[in-house]
Amino acid sequence: MPSLHISQGTFRLNDTHTLSIDRLTLRAGQSWAFVGANGSGKSALARALADELVLLGGQRQSDFQRVARLSFEQLQKLVADEWQRNNTDLLSDGEDDTGRTTGQIIQQDHQDPAACLRLARQFGIEHLLERRFKYLSTGETRKTLLCQALMAQPDLLILDEPFDGLDVASRTQLGDMLRGLADRAMALVLVLNRFDDIPPFIENVGILVDCMLTRIGDRATLLAEALVAQLALAETLDGVSLPDTEIPGQQDRLPVDTPLITLRNGEVSYQDRPILHRLNWEVLPGEHWQIVGPNGAGKSTLLNLVTGDHPQGYSNDLTLFGRRRGSGETIWDIKRHIGYVSSSLHLDYRVSASPRSVILSGFFDSIGIYQAVSERQQLLTRHWLQLLGLLDAADAPFHSLSWGQQRLTLIARALVKHPALLILDEPLQGLDPLNRQLVRRWIDVLIGQGNTQLLFVSHHAEDAPACITHRLTFIPRGDIYRYQVDRLPSPVPGQ
Repeated sequence: MPSLHISQGTFRLNDTHTLSIDRLTLRAGQSWAFVGANGSGKSALARALADELVLLGGQRQSDFQRVARLSFEQLQKLVADEWQRNNTDLLSDGEDDTGRTTGQIIQQDHQDPAACLRLARQFGIEHLLERRFKYLSTGETRKTLLCQALMAQPDLLILDEPFDGLDVASRTQLGDMLRGLADRAMALVLVLNRFDDIPPFIENVGILVDCMLTRIGDRATLLAEALVAQLALAETLDGVSLPDTEIPGQQDRLPVDTPLITLRNGEVSYQDRPILHRLNWEVLPGEHWQIVGPNGAGKSTLLNLVTGDHPQGYSNDLTLFGRRRGSGETIWDIKRHIGYVSSSLHLDYRVSASPRSVILSGFFDSIGIYQAVSERQQLLTRHWLQLLGLLDAADAPFHSLSWGQQRLTLIARALVKHPALLILDEPLQGLDPLNRQLVRRWIDVLIGQGNTQLLFVSHHAEDAPACITHRLTFIPRGDIYRYQVDRLPSPVPGQ
């Protein structure tokens, strides 16, 4: 029985990035789904399985003789090439369209009319065999390309995002057809963006994060893991409402035309050493910022200005939440608009605590609970735990959760008051790849459904969750730093 085995595999993606697969074995007759967010390395994995990437280290051994890999990009290119063959808008009277038919596309590499007809019947496109391929619908072109691949009778079939761009009915239909293929003596591999896309017949699942295959296992066991279940839960929460404020309907909102932060020619020095040097920065309503820079660049100093904790805030042209610093505002006037999570805050929770008590403490801005808790606060905390998928672990020891789940609980603690600004200072620090993905995905859910704006501080630009709209980068220049501001492309809805 043919098989593919990878051990300690490192595959080259480009000059700076690699794909890592610790161990993986695929056998004929098995069905696999590999799931990961955009940029996680899914398409790279498909290419590695098809022996299309350079192996830099480790071992890759395969007995499969006929490997077929299909991707949405291949389909798009095929359609574009067909349109390029002949622009029908420029045809003269009586001139024929020279685009290829569906039957010709299916038999592109293997001429066998009988096999072509059999496959077309199997996939319900027999009536389309004489139609020009470029006029087919997305679902019809997907089936055509699948028939083309099956003409070679592959023993390993790799489908990269087979459901992308299909409506619900077409997805269901294609899933049923793939189930029939899984009964064959070949290995079937689906590379998917969402856990929801995994068809019921799939037996084995792998998870990719940051170009690493972080988990593999049988479907039931893997999807039952607490971390994986939370990742899957986050996919289903588009449009969900966050739990209400402590006083129903009362949220401390700023005027829609008021910048949260305005800093003009910001200067901070320590013992004549410049920490911030002529920084101009403004955070407008609706913007979510990532602040990127190495240790010692001044990121923490900037955060301390924003939180009102740095004494040199008074000597700068700094306006926070619509009030000029030093105009008589109190520290509470600043901090009541801010939620804050950092690694140091995480370490403060060395006391005996549960996820329930950690979230409850957010109502009091305390480490631990030292006063009576209202029924309303208990109810809202339960709602937060339920939203995060942590209700079953509500009273477990806080440190029994994974580090990612702990960090996520602290973010919920910061959000119970629905602050205008949430500051996450190195929220991915110390997390393994799967926990990093857990925190990133939930940040997108929580920020996407509320009115809170985000400041996300990290060492690396690639750490940013999808919701980030702008980036402030600290770039070394001699003894000081210069500052680069970038507006990022809008994220793709649902991804």
